Amino acid sequence: MTSFDKSAFPLALAFAAIVAGAPMAAGAQTADPAMPMDHTMPMDHAMPMDHAMPMDHAMPMDHAMPMDHSAHDMAGMDAMHGMKGMLGPYSMMRDASGTAWQADSAPMQAIMGHTGDWSTMIHGMVTLIYDKQGGPRGADKTFSTSMLMGMAQRPLGGGTLTLRGMGSLDPLMGRSGYPLLLATGETADGRTPLIDRQHPHDALMELSATYSHPLTDGLSGFVYAGMPGEPALGPVTFMHRFSGIANPEAPIAHHWLDSTHVTFGVVTAGLTTRRVKLEGSVFTGREPDQKRWNFDKPRFDSWSARVTFNPTDNLSLQVSHGYLKSPEQLTPDDNEHRTTASATWNRALGPGRTWQTTFAWGRNRHSGGDHHAAQDEAPSDAFLLESALQWRRWTAFGRAENVDKDELFLEPDPLAGQRFNVSKLTLGGYHSVPLGPLAFDLGGLVSGYALPHAAEARYGGHPTSFMLFTRLRIVGR
Repeated sequence: MTSFDKSAFPLALAFAAIVAGAPMAAGAQTADPAMPMDHTMPMDHAMPMDHAMPMDHAMPMDHAMPMDHSAHDMAGMDAMHGMKGMLGPYSMMRDASGTAWQADSAPMQAIMGHTGDWSTMIHGMVTLIYDKQGGPRGADKTFSTSMLMGMAQRPLGGGTLTLRGMGSLDPLMGRSGYPLLLATGETADGRTPLIDRQHPHDALMELSATYSHPLTDGLSGFVYAGMPGEPALGPVTFMHRFSGIANPEAPIAHHWLDSTHVTFGVVTAGLTTRRVKLEGSVFTGREPDQKRWNFDKPRFDSWSARVTFNPTDNLSLQVSHGYLKSPEQLTPDDNEHRTTASATWNRALGPGRTWQTTFAWGRNRHSGGDHHAAQDEAPSDAFLLESALQWRRWTAFGRAENVDKDELFLEPDPLAGQRFNVSKLTLGGYHSVPLGPLAFDLGGLVSGYALPHAAEARYGGHPTSFMLFTRLRIVGR
């Protein structure tokens, strides 16, 4: 029987009401949802920048529908490119989730405005999804996901202060989240793990402050603090990069790459130049618990370091490593070392046309608890390759993953604790209709799986899953 989230339909109406009532300062700039920014012309980011009105695009952005500056006057476009990045001397187009960087040419969108010395931004979306996961371990459900983000930035003491907040109504879908074959991690009740289901995000996903200050010509230092926030670990979070946001489901590699994107207690400090960023974080290793409406206890017991290099405006590379103390509530004595590397390539192909591809690798090595020395020598790996191509109002996307999973079966199942190398391929697309400052998407996706023989018997051979979705997004005008 189909499971139905009763909050799904009212969410869309509430979201539209929030957008309609959002205060906009005089002279606000907004983005055209139908046409992406053309970055094919080289930009000189070395030119002196006007810090009187900094604009931040560092907040997590929906890259599913890029904005078009061809409809704006040349002075307005030049002003946007003249604004500095949140963390230092580079184009603000580079800023992404937390302190992560994306390619400078990556598309982004939001409703932007000015009030006094502050530059402001509002962005968000709500998605209604029918989810049908195939095979004997599958299930179906109708539910909604959502997020609403706000940002304010101003010059302060010769530097730049940025405040960000992001919330979600995901907890309304229930603590057990939604069906997603091969997904693992976290818990719905504090007693049993979630398997073949994706957990909901917390109601409060980010509440952070960042201050950056130039140290020398071309070099800046910054400090970022969040409760919750995102440490310097992994690539841009899947729900905030253009190649990933088009797909409404979470990757099954999530807990190898970017599961720390909602962390209750994080402080990051770093240095940036025009092309390079060095940063380190101390943060809470424990992932959010099943109580999705509250603040979890900050522990600051874990650490990470990340190096990011943007050699061109179309490419962003990162390598990171972190130690997570007791990340899983159900195995509190287990610790984890995580290493990630990723490359994101973005190309603006002309008005209304953008192509982005991300390749990412993550490795988790567990220690402590029930892990023996032999197991400590056998880390688990995850590989992800995803791509999205927008051609005016049509967007096609795909994602391929290969992950080592040892949490798919529980005692007393004889397969409990065994590691299985599993693969998943997802293809999909959607069509967008502009609605003033919003865009309405209508789309779908289908997923297939490759499983070891022992696991095939439990999953029904070669199951097939699909999703149908509608999405309402803030895109500006």
